[in-house]
Amino acid sequence: MGTQDDDSARFTRLYAQWYGHVLAYARRRVQEHTARDVTAETFLVAWRRMEEVPDDPLPWLYGVARRVLANETRRAARADRLAGKVARQPVQHGPDTADRVTGGIDDVLTALPEADRELLRLLAWEDLSTAQAAKVLGCRPATLAVRLHRARRRLRALLDQRAGSRPSTFPESSKVS
Repeated sequence: MGTQDDDSARFTRLYAQWYGHVLAYARRRVQEHTARDVTAETFLVAWRRMEEVPDDPLPWLYGVARRVLANETRRAARADRLAGKVARQPVQHGPDTADRVTGGIDDVLTALPEADRELLRLLAWEDLSTAQAAKVLGCRPATLAVRLHRARRRLRALLDQRAGSRPSTFPESSKVS
C-alpha cells in the first residue's frame, strides 16, 4: 500500500487520463446530468479503493460505473413507483392540519405591519430574548419593549376581530433579559 501522497498522485493521473472515457461510457447510457453524477461517483469509489485499482484501470472503472448505473436505475425506478403511488392517492380538500392547529394565524400575522411581524417572529419563532431581538433590530431594549407592547395590542385586536370579539388570552409577559 502506498503513502497518501503516492495515492493522491496516482488518483490525479487516473482521473486525468480516464475521466473522459468513463463520462462517455455513462453518457451513452443516461442523460448528461446523470452521466456526470455517475462519473463522479465512479471516481469517488476509485479514490476510496485506490489499493484495488489495477494497473490497467479502464475495465475496472467501467465495472464500477456499471454498478453505479445499476444503483441509479434502481433508485429512479423506486422514485417513479413512489411518485405513481402518491399520484393515485385521493386529494383531500379543506383546511390543512397546520391551518386547523394554528387557526390561520398566518392570515392574522399578514394583516400586521411588517415591523410588528418581524418583532413577534424574532421573539416567538427564533426564541430570542428581548435584549437579543433589540440588537437584531438595532434599538434599545426599552424601545423594543414599547414596540412589543404595541405589536401585541394590534395582534390581540386582530385575533379578537377574527374570533368575533371573543377576548383572546395572549400572554402579556415575554422573556426579558
